[in-house]
Amino acid sequence: MRIGFDAKRAFNNFTGLGNYSRDTIRILSSFYAKNNYFLYTPKATLNQRLKFLENQSKIKIRSPKKILDKLFSALWRTKNIINDLKKDKLDIYHGLSHELPYGIENTKIKSIVTIHDLIYLRYPNLFSTIDLKIYDKKFRSACKRANKIIAVSLQTKKDIINYFSISEDKIEVVYQGCNEVFKKPVNNKELIRNKFQLFEKYLLYVGSIEERKNLMTLLKVLKDLPHKKLIIIGDGKNYKKKCINFIRDNNLSNRSKILSGLSLNEMASIYQNAEMLIYPSIFEGFGIPILEALYSKIPVITSKDGCFVEAGGPDSIYVNPHSIEDIIEAINKIDKNPEIRKKMIKNGLKHAENFNDQNIANNLMKIYNSL
Repeated sequence: MRIGFDAKRAFNNFTGLGNYSRDTIRILSSFYAKNNYFLYTPKATLNQRLKFLENQSKIKIRSPKKILDKLFSALWRTKNIINDLKKDKLDIYHGLSHELPYGIENTKIKSIVTIHDLIYLRYPNLFSTIDLKIYDKKFRSACKRANKIIAVSLQTKKDIINYFSISEDKIEVVYQGCNEVFKKPVNNKELIRNKFQLFEKYLLYVGSIEERKNLMTLLKVLKDLPHKKLIIIGDGKNYKKKCINFIRDNNLSNRSKILSGLSLNEMASIYQNAEMLIYPSIFEGFGIPILEALYSKIPVITSKDGCFVEAGGPDSIYVNPHSIEDIIEAINKIDKNPEIRKKMIKNGLKHAENFNDQNIANNLMKIYNSL
């Protein structure tokens, strides 16, 4: 089979959508190595997270060749790319992040689009007017024109049905996984601890520092727990500034640390040294940090409702993400009950195994074969 991917974010994004793109390509090319895979990207900037592409004869990288396509790479990706897809004689084209090129429905190429979430419809106040219009046009159009839609959670599938009036028969749920580095012990933990001057014990937050991710509530929790320290892995803009100001104004600088631009190995080490992950996001499509924490053998506290139970399983602790009291109670419950901690770690790892690479590869290939 000849399978193409919208690989823009695999090359140029280092957060959730980029991780999903890289993992999908890595997993399929590993478990189904006989297929030919084509990665289409406006700019093929290799990065450490794409090392698995080395010496892979079955994977081809495609970027615009014509001068106009190079100059107007966004137009190439949304429309002119069709000429390249046809030249490569694709059987399947998979849009890994919410969009498909216009005109693919008029070719013999079968198309799949992955929808991660419809947060822009649930929380329009978090987006600019122009972004809302762009997202709505792209997402709706891709769902309408695709032969199949992949949702990364049951929650996302429900949202696609409710907001876009798409038949549920057209939508398949394929859960995400996480990188292999989180699934095995890191050897150089002490070096990494010294490099980033980590606290001896700390709570952990992982995610973009934006309003929806709700770091501010966790900082208020930290203020009320003077014996606790917090490591934050993430980056942001205006909301990050608000958080930094709160840290400064409440004398939390010696009990919190914000890190960004880390390697996956460094992240895995910081996970494995943490007391627990606290993930107080208001809404997600799935929540990969939850899975990374379960594989890292640390307890997880996250939000009620939505997709979080799907990712966290029956033994994580679920709280009202706006409630400082709920989060403090959950932290104390884990701290004061070693048996509860052990159970959360043991059963959390067992739940995480549902999202192993083999299952993901088989589920994706089953959809490809159905087309």
